Amino acid sequence: MILLGCLLAFGAAVAPRVILVLAWIFSDRWVRVWEGDILVPLLGIIFLPYTTIMYMLAWQPTVGGGGAVEGIEWLWVLMGLFLDLWKYSQMYQNRQQAMETSQKYYPSGAPKTPTGGDGAA
Repeated sequence: MILLGCLLAFGAAVAPRVILVLAWIFSDRWVRVWEGDILVPLLGIIFLPYTTIMYMLAWQPTVGGGGAVEGIEWLWVLMGLFLDLWKYSQMYQNRQQAMETSQKYYPSGAPKTPTGGDGAA
């Protein structure tokens, strides 16, 4: 069982959207957590996958029916939000670095000629 937990954690770290789609298809917990709602978990899969995973893991059923995330469990959800925001900031930084690197090899504008013309003779 420990191996299965490690594989699940590794899969969630590498491909959280795949894990969420598999949970949607195969898990009965998905139905209990989202109570038939489609829009919120779909937006969670698209925009905040780590937050959605952490919410599903922190959600606990209550005695009177339904369920909730209460107390210290919200720290797990906040950690998922932090991971999502960190991922998006890393994507932005990588894009900026790629743009700077590509500008070295493909500068914008037409090539300048020593005569100041457009290069036509």
